Amino acid sequence: MPSATPVAVITGSGRRRVGHVIANHLAICGYRLALHYHGSADEARETVQLWQSRGVDVEAFPADVGREADVDRMFEQVMQRFGRLDALVTTASVWEPTPLESITAEQFLESYQVNTLGTFLCARRAGLLMAEQSEGGSIVTFGDWAIERPYPGYAAYFAAKGAIPTLTRTLAVELAQRNPRVRVNCIHPGPVMFPPGASEQEQQARIQATLVKQANCPETVAHAVQFLLENSFVTGVCLPVDGGRSVFAAELESRGRPKQKPAVN
Repeated sequence: MPSATPVAVITGSGRRRVGHVIANHLAICGYRLALHYHGSADEARETVQLWQSRGVDVEAFPADVGREADVDRMFEQVMQRFGRLDALVTTASVWEPTPLESITAEQFLESYQVNTLGTFLCARRAGLLMAEQSEGGSIVTFGDWAIERPYPGYAAYFAAKGAIPTLTRTLAVELAQRNPRVRVNCIHPGPVMFPPGASEQEQQARIQATLVKQANCPETVAHAVQFLLENSFVTGVCLPVDGGRSVFAAELESRGRPKQKPAVN
């Protein structure tokens, strides 16, 4: 008899970044895990061995998420291995700081292929599989907080990520017509991890750019993913997990603040 334990696919979870932390959190929540990797086979293998030693039912699957045949094969393998699919989290992405003048058509298309097309192919395939299950399922896509307030150097990345909110809403509507228990939501994470080699001054600048005056971390994003996966009355929404950066321009606040008049006693 097939196991009733839920199964989650987390793209981009083979490497020890945000997707890896989300996968670990979902394992603690009781999910069986289907990890995805592309160019990090050794790291994914080590991760599988580590979690298996902790009693987690986990397996890693390779795929180029921008290629339809790869995506279809990956989900076919997941269904053969686990027999069901309850959650998909699409953290796989590429971003490379590049001056506007230097972005080639090939670079732009690569960003679109992974960040946008990859999200669509995975979410569509998973969503249609979920629609065939009476219990449905839940999908969480990943955008970026800065698509509303882009900064220089990432034109291709922000353009690709900017499509994710519309894609999320569209899939939420489409899949609900096939099974109302299939939900699709999105997370807009703020800066989650400091860049390698970031100075103390740079780290503090990022912290002060938030309303909550604290550093973000992958665990806050993982908790947001859990909320969206579990709340059966939430679909088609984009949730910022950014400490308020999407509504607060710290670098402009001091310039825009009215000067205080001297107090009169």
